[in-house]
Amino acid sequence: MLKPLTIGSLALAHNVVLAPLAGITNLPFRLICRQAGASLAYTEMVSVNGLVREGAKTLALLKSSPEDRPLGIQLFGDKPYDLAEAARMVEGYGDLLDINMGCPVRKVVGTGAGSALLQDPVKIASIVRAVRAATTLPLTIKIRSGWHCGDNVFQEVGRIAEAEGCDAITLHPRSRSLMFSGQADWTHLKEMKEALSIPVLGSGDLFTPDDCHRMLLETGCDGIMIARGALGNPWIFRQVRELGQSGRFTPITIFERADIIEKHLCMFAEEQGEAVAVREIKKHIGWYAKGFAGASEIRRAANSAQSIQDIHRLTERMRSVTDNPVCAPDRYAE
Repeated sequence: MLKPLTIGSLALAHNVVLAPLAGITNLPFRLICRQAGASLAYTEMVSVNGLVREGAKTLALLKSSPEDRPLGIQLFGDKPYDLAEAARMVEGYGDLLDINMGCPVRKVVGTGAGSALLQDPVKIASIVRAVRAATTLPLTIKIRSGWHCGDNVFQEVGRIAEAEGCDAITLHPRSRSLMFSGQADWTHLKEMKEALSIPVLGSGDLFTPDDCHRMLLETGCDGIMIARGALGNPWIFRQVRELGQSGRFTPITIFERADIIEKHLCMFAEEQGEAVAVREIKKHIGWYAKGFAGASEIRRAANSAQSIQDIHRLTERMRSVTDNPVCAPDRYAE
């Protein structure tokens, strides 16, 4: 089911990409996922208000490297003029622009941005039109099915986006009111794909390679965007490819988990210094250290780590565990 994907002028090697995740998809994490096989990665959400008012501080979120391409930049805001101005400001930093119209968290929707925009399709049209006029980069939007359960506006929004010049659309088929609870309704993806001629990417409940292939098969969507399923599990991109090629994939060992923690820590330290690296790696250990005997103790010990040496001692403890491949999806693991 993996195949090349073209979004506007951007040609991707295949159709499995890493989603933008606030506080997660910084440069080190993007590079780790790219090395595992992601064909496209996105920055964290970038505030339009921050760009217009603070400039350099917010532009730091766009820090990249030659290995970090192609790069998608995700913007969030609610004013067409400001979004267009932000698009002009960041155009030289990436290869694709995405407008977040799906984030459900209160601090985003409280500003009128994210999934709050789903309540105003007329404003969505104005935003897409303004940004399309401001940039030549491929332009996409990411949405949810609607604001409340049952008020599904995704097809209307999709048609508006296509008419105003969007090159693709990503749908997370949950309402904003569901947040991340319940089950994503993948039938919405099939309906969206049938309604539009531009590429449709699916997101939501992609935690295993089997989930990924099933979404592609059941919905006919053009590509998939992995979000929470990549937390502590960047190997999912490699495993999706393996499953497509051979019908099976290689389970992850505890040694691989220990190695990736050290690699991730080193990349953080090179970018931001030891103090930030240790603080940031702790939350990632909460995801990496799952699915093996003693994992919960490793996670607890990580909370009190104060130095790079403390983290190295934890990874050595992991390597001392009898090494069995971790087969259970992280959502079910210890």
